[in-house]
Amino acid sequence: MTQASIAEAKNNFPRLVQQAEAGEQVSITRRGHPVAVLLSTQAYERLIAPKPVLSEFLRTWREDMRTAAGASADEDVFTNLRDNAAGRAAELE
Repeated sequence: MTQASIAEAKNNFPRLVQQAEAGEQVSITRRGHPVAVLLSTQAYERLIAPKPVLSEFLRTWREDMRTAAGASADEDVFTNLRDNAAGRAAELE
C-alpha cells in the first residue's frame, strides 16, 4: 500500500488516482497518521455491497439440495447412520 501525506497527495493526485485504478490502495496521512484511503471504484463497490445473511444462505442451500435430489429425496436419509448400540464399558475413578 502506497502512503502519501496530504501535501504529497495534493501535488501527485493524478498519479495516485492511476495507482488506485490499477488496484493499489493509497493511504493518505496527516503528520504520519493514516486519515483516508484512496481505492478503486471496484474495490469500493465490493466493500459496500450487501452481504448475504447466513440464515438466507442456508435456506436457499437447503432448497437447492432438495431440488437437486428430486423425487427420490428421503427425509430420513441419515436415520441409520449412527450406531445406536451401547458403547464400551468405562470405569470412572
